[in-house]
Amino acid sequence: MWGILRAILWFGLCPVGDSKTGPPEGKTPMTRKHSREPGSRQLRVGEEIRHALADIFERGDMHDPDLRDALVTVTEVRLSPDLHNATAFVTRLGGGGMETLIAALGRATPYFRRQLAHNLRLRYVPRLVFKFDTTFDDADHLDDLLRRKLGRARSENA
Repeated sequence: MWGILRAILWFGLCPVGDSKTGPPEGKTPMTRKHSREPGSRQLRVGEEIRHALADIFERGDMHDPDLRDALVTVTEVRLSPDLHNATAFVTRLGGGGMETLIAALGRATPYFRRQLAHNLRLRYVPRLVFKFDTTFDDADHLDDLLRRKLGRARSENA
């Protein structure tokens, strides 16, 4: 028993030192740094869910009239660290009507979860939340700003 405790203290696995000064020199604190970056499993499962949702939209066998004729692109799926919650970012090809599309996707969430359960080999199918992806709109806005700035710089130099 004392050998294990001595080894824990020796290798710095146990927090040692004053809370004001921190651990002794050469020792690292036992606290974990929580990064905001998703892990490889989150990314892999997110991509699998994105592909499965894209296949469901491609088949187009939804009963909701708002979804039946909609051309939807799933741009990204972000998962929580415990893989129990997923946020799917979608955009409608051709634009417009995003409020009705998000509402229809919210109504059809149980259908999508059932389809994911059949198509994927996961222990737990995450809860789905659909959100409008503003990435393309933001990119267009930045492009317009840069073009205006470039146009002003050219007119001032001329």
